[in-house]
Amino acid sequence: MKQDVNFRIVVTDPLPGVSMQVQRGKDGLLQPKKDGSSLVFDFEISVDLSNGAPNFLGKYAQGPKNARFVYVNSGTYAGQYPTHWGRRAKLSLMSITKEQIEKASNGSRIETTMPGVGGDGGPICASVKGIEWKVVTK
Repeated sequence: MKQDVNFRIVVTDPLPGVSMQVQRGKDGLLQPKKDGSSLVFDFEISVDLSNGAPNFLGKYAQGPKNARFVYVNSGTYAGQYPTHWGRRAKLSLMSITKEQIEKASNGSRIETTMPGVGGDGGPICASVKGIEWKVVTK
């Protein structure tokens, strides 16, 4: 039982002059929409609920079945040249529940917000801690 679910990632206050894009598949990229000082990424992920727990599938779901995530790339990983930045932020999907998937499949979306800058002053990278995926009515 697969369902296509709408997702949104909002990146607040990204580092000026550094491109950020969500990775699609192995080498594709999704450009953001700008919303004030934030970047907004809207995309779909197919989710299989046939075994009870969500199995995230498709071009935006990266990694092994039991540890799926979405990459938000910056700098060279986002197709920006020249720049000395080349980073990827990893947003785990594994905290998203079956109940959230079911709610979101009725015209809502699953959304999270993350900072654009990491602790070292560069673009955020590595596994992003403290994000919370929420079901949001469009």
